[in-house]
Amino acid sequence: MHWDYNPKLTQTSSGASQEMHEFSMTTQIVENVLREAEKHNAKKVTEVHLVIGKLTFLGIEQVRFSYNILIEDTIMDGSKLYIEEKNGVVKCSSCGYEGDFMYEDNPIYHIPIPTLRCPKCGGVVNIVEGRECTIKSIKLVMQEGPKQYE
Repeated sequence: MHWDYNPKLTQTSSGASQEMHEFSMTTQIVENVLREAEKHNAKKVTEVHLVIGKLTFLGIEQVRFSYNILIEDTIMDGSKLYIEEKNGVVKCSSCGYEGDFMYEDNPIYHIPIPTLRCPKCGGVVNIVEGRECTIKSIKLVMQEGPKQYE
């Protein structure tokens, strides 16, 4: 399962909207895993493997926290969450550069922010990778034993 997600992040000084961002995405992930488990008549989900692009701006610890809350009292309760972070890749339409993006480290933002300009020529770049949030695989316990779906 795959989402190509383009967040509209409006962070407050308290960080509240950032937490809601992770919670809403994690809610979608858990709902999709539960739906898939139901399709296969699973009695338990033991593992969930995610791939999260760095340009989703999802905080990994907040995703884990939300996940642990959302799986309580479900067939996912006690399951292990594995998260692989995927770097962002950009491609320049001017010089053809393809690779990592530049960061602007401005104290006003409190964190380094990716700039969508080519590190070689300063031209406009397109995002190639890094905005995905993918359920890579889930491990289910069936009546006849464990199975893994990708």
